[in-house]
Amino acid sequence: MPELRPTVFAGEADPGALEKLVAAERIALGAVIAIAILNLAVSFLPMTQQATVASLRPMSGEAVLFALMSALSLLLLDPDRPQRSVWAGWALAATVLLLCGIIGVARLPHHTPAMAPISSDLQAFWLANAPISPQAASGFALLGISMMFLRARSRKALFLADVFAGGLVLVVLVLVSEQVLDMSGIFGRATDPAHSFQTMLCLLLLTTVTFGRRTREGFFSIFLGSGAGSRLARTLSPILLLIPYFREWTNARLIDVKTVSAPYTTAILATLAVLLASLLLIYLALRINSMEKEIHSLSLRDELTGLYNLRGFRLLAQQALRVAKRSGRLFSVLFIDVDNLKKINDRLGHSTGSQCLISTAEIMRAVFRESDILGRVGGDEFAVAGEFTESGADQALRRLEGAIEKWNAEPKGQIVLSLSFGAATSTAGTHETLDALLALADQEMYEQKRKKKNAGQEPALP
Repeated sequence: MPELRPTVFAGEADPGALEKLVAAERIALGAVIAIAILNLAVSFLPMTQQATVASLRPMSGEAVLFALMSALSLLLLDPDRPQRSVWAGWALAATVLLLCGIIGVARLPHHTPAMAPISSDLQAFWLANAPISPQAASGFALLGISMMFLRARSRKALFLADVFAGGLVLVVLVLVSEQVLDMSGIFGRATDPAHSFQTMLCLLLLTTVTFGRRTREGFFSIFLGSGAGSRLARTLSPILLLIPYFREWTNARLIDVKTVSAPYTTAILATLAVLLASLLLIYLALRINSMEKEIHSLSLRDELTGLYNLRGFRLLAQQALRVAKRSGRLFSVLFIDVDNLKKINDRLGHSTGSQCLISTAEIMRAVFRESDILGRVGGDEFAVAGEFTESGADQALRRLEGAIEKWNAEPKGQIVLSLSFGAATSTAGTHETLDALLALADQEMYEQKRKKKNAGQEPALP
């Protein structure tokens, strides 16, 4: 019997994707805390300072503080945390935003009117003790704003949460991309960046966690849903994210090669872009066609047995009957009923009754031709439609009886399978409808069932 699984609607979060997201968030926050602690060790232990590699220079004290406070804030704002933890998380996020604002104000020029209330000594103090770059400070400030909207409940707050989360992703992508591209040296000799790579890595990990929290509700929940569109979004988003950077990297490399002219470089990249876009279009078209076919099949198939349901059987059988009439061939309908299914359900349980239906469907698939239309048209009722002559229908029913006897001869525990059936064949030159043939076959099936009952041939149940 097929395993029964709880139904998950397309708008709900996919359990598997949600589980992976939670695990990824824990790993990211753990990595941020570990990087911050290691940088603290570098700052206070002379031995670690001497061992520090120049390209991995330590984070500034402010960056370490912001990273630790942001990681702690995200831990407190976890969806499973109580409300008192939420208030503490919001307070930490607000503190990060406030400190970034103070550093930003301290970096303003002396002649700026906004600096009038601030003495030059205070400004000099902040400039000397806040080596975090303006870019990194702006990233942490936007992170603080985004974290303050986590766990919000009002519609306006949820909208703003999506806006700030999207803006945070864009800003951090710019900062991280600039540092990675500069370190790669594809635009010439790498410069000394204003912020350390570790600061950008922490900011990227914290942004990933913040954005991941927003995928559980709101606009970005499309990435976490269980529907086909969500699966496509999760599959294609990494590809669409990397394509622009790959194009720019290729562009820089080709321009660096003096033998390739700028117009030819542009032509190559444009052609590659067309190729990639075409491949993505073909992939989307194939996936949509596959999903459309699957949906169509689900609407016509019986979930338990895999045969056509009543709607699917009628649709295909009527079409086959019209083709048979135009070709002048005979057409038959067989009606099959599982004996004593209600008693089997009552005495042995519905799982045993379901197994009887599944076994009946398997036997029918083995007996009838692939061109025949097999359907479960009721709770315990099955039907077969195809181009049979009257003698061909009788032979098919005899094969079905033989298959049932063979199935019952093998040990099946408490189940003894018994079927009653009837057949109706169209008459040449007449215009029988599918409903008329089904009614005649159903009537013959009930007549056989009545004879079995009068003769005491119904299978006994334990």
